[in-house]
Amino acid sequence: MARTQKTKTPKKAKTDVDLAAKESAVEAVLEGIDDEFVPTEADGDLFGGTPAKKAEHFWPSFKRLLSLLKPEWLGMTWVTLLVVVSVALIVIAPKILGAATDVIFRGSIGLSLPANLTLDQAVAAARAAGQNQFADVLAGSGATPGQGIDFVELGRLLMIVIAMYLVASLLQWWQGYILNGLVMRVVYGLRADIEKKLNRLPLRYFDTRQRGDLMSRVTNDVDNIQTALQQAFSQLIQSVLMVIGIGIMMFIVSWQLALIALISIPLSGVIAGVIGSRSQKLFKQQWNATGSLNGHIEESFSGLELVRAFGRDGVMLEEFDARNQKLYSSMVGAQFVSGMIMPAMNFVSYLSYVLIAVVGGLRVVSGQMTIGDATAFIQYSREFSQPIGQIAGMANMLQSGVASAERTFEFLDADDQTPDHETQHLPERADGRVQLEDVTFSYDPETPLITDLSLSVSPGQTVAIVGPTGAGKTTLVNLIMRFYELNGGAIRLDGIDTTELSRAELRGQVGMVLQDAWLFSGTIRENIRYGRLDATDDEVIEAAKATMVDRFVRQLPDGYDTVIESDGGNVSAGERQLITIARAFIANPSLLILDEATSSVDTRTELLVQHAMAALRTDRTSFVIAHRLSTIRDAHTILVMENGDIVEQGDHATLLEKRGAYYELYMTQFRGAATEEEASEVPVG
Repeated sequence: MARTQKTKTPKKAKTDVDLAAKESAVEAVLEGIDDEFVPTEADGDLFGGTPAKKAEHFWPSFKRLLSLLKPEWLGMTWVTLLVVVSVALIVIAPKILGAATDVIFRGSIGLSLPANLTLDQAVAAARAAGQNQFADVLAGSGATPGQGIDFVELGRLLMIVIAMYLVASLLQWWQGYILNGLVMRVVYGLRADIEKKLNRLPLRYFDTRQRGDLMSRVTNDVDNIQTALQQAFSQLIQSVLMVIGIGIMMFIVSWQLALIALISIPLSGVIAGVIGSRSQKLFKQQWNATGSLNGHIEESFSGLELVRAFGRDGVMLEEFDARNQKLYSSMVGAQFVSGMIMPAMNFVSYLSYVLIAVVGGLRVVSGQMTIGDATAFIQYSREFSQPIGQIAGMANMLQSGVASAERTFEFLDADDQTPDHETQHLPERADGRVQLEDVTFSYDPETPLITDLSLSVSPGQTVAIVGPTGAGKTTLVNLIMRFYELNGGAIRLDGIDTTELSRAELRGQVGMVLQDAWLFSGTIRENIRYGRLDATDDEVIEAAKATMVDRFVRQLPDGYDTVIESDGGNVSAGERQLITIARAFIANPSLLILDEATSSVDTRTELLVQHAMAALRTDRTSFVIAHRLSTIRDAHTILVMENGDIVEQGDHATLLEKRGAYYELYMTQFRGAATEEEASEVPVG
């Protein structure tokens, strides 16, 4: 039973703030999750890392990632058009620049020829002198003998080229601006979906997952998706269009040289495929190791006092070193392999460049193409390999982004808690009559916990629940709150089945004060008002006075405006507990749950807490879980639970007279204060 209890009950109770006070912030939700869990296959290596499910789901995840952009179709259309126009300008510019080169070359050749000759005569004279190659170059130059460089035409062509590059740059900036805006909106919506999903998931989902892994999914993975969409998407479109546009222009300039240049494509594809697939696996390991390390760091910081108390600094450091070493190794491997892509692609580019330079030079000297076309083609060949390399590089980023998207989609696709079937409503403040009818529940179908439990509590009564660890005490109140759904039976509040109420309406009638007194960063006034956000300052002070908070707040320099540190370290444990009681008091619930609310305070502070809780219980139906039997003597009914069943039920005196399970618990706790014969007379409370 102890094992089952460990994987299910939220001491689990850190859900105090989330579910009692309706906190929706991610950190507050996850603070409510028990870090003790059994890793599943879905959690990945080393207790479930961060981004990284991959290959078998790549294309479905990629398509779904693109589907996130559908609402932004207008912006994406503009981005695509701007990319197309800018690429067209960039692609055409070298051809015009080649024409400018021809203007210079023609002028240079023309000045070297006598003005009284025609071009044909000059070519014939060169051939007659045996200078056939020069004759071929001369014939293809289009030069006018005696005429120098046409600087007007040259200036016009250069201005056109400069204007084209300037406009292309402006269009690239514009499309980047639009793309960044729409990606931000998409990621904003994704984060909103994740936040909503967090509040729809059942606690059973969190019980089997590590908090560090969940935090990584909703932070690191989403950031990685944003990076992939912002950089990889536009760069891929631009690079693909550059390859297509440059390819077309190369065939226009010289189809023979274009065929040589295209040899690099299959070679580049093989390189990208082989190295890219390997790097994807290594990136998966890297992200898993990152999440594992983050989870360890988070646990180390959260439990720092416990680590030092047990002298486990060295053990935690060794574990950190091991996980950090695994991250280091995976990062080195991933970066090394992915870093091979660009050098390999450059090598292929250099080979293509050498072949094009040689063949292009031969074609120029043979008069089959102008020197301007040759220089333009060489520039195209250099620009042709660049986008191919960028595509390969962006493929790695895209793979990493899709891996993160897949993990995020897995989270979003997790089964929600049972939907509300809201058919009944409670008054603004219920009477507080609670009935449990043949309630059956278990966390594991093979390990029964609560079977056929029945109980009736009248309005205003205080019910204390005691029993050994794993008996099902916290589980019982969790079922009342509908943190978990019953396997059988029913729980009614004022005669209404709680499954016929919305969870929000049900929990709006309940206040919780738990062992872990969670406070938010903010003032004491804000922490108390969290129980009811529309409470006035006077109501906050009234609640504080009723729950013994006012007496210590008045002694603080800033009073109610004292800012609570993130861990509540500037107030004592008892004072934190009193503030949480005041927070529940101001909410004015009809049903109250106190789960070992005094277990972490000293005896003197316990008296203050008891007085505060007595004020809080007034006119409310209360369920009190306690190990200190001194805190429950005045309860109307005491339930003794063992293995999920109520083995005894009655008030304090009656149960002592029975000398059963409660008597044994009582004597175990107070044997040092009295003998068995005096047990019933022992002053408690």
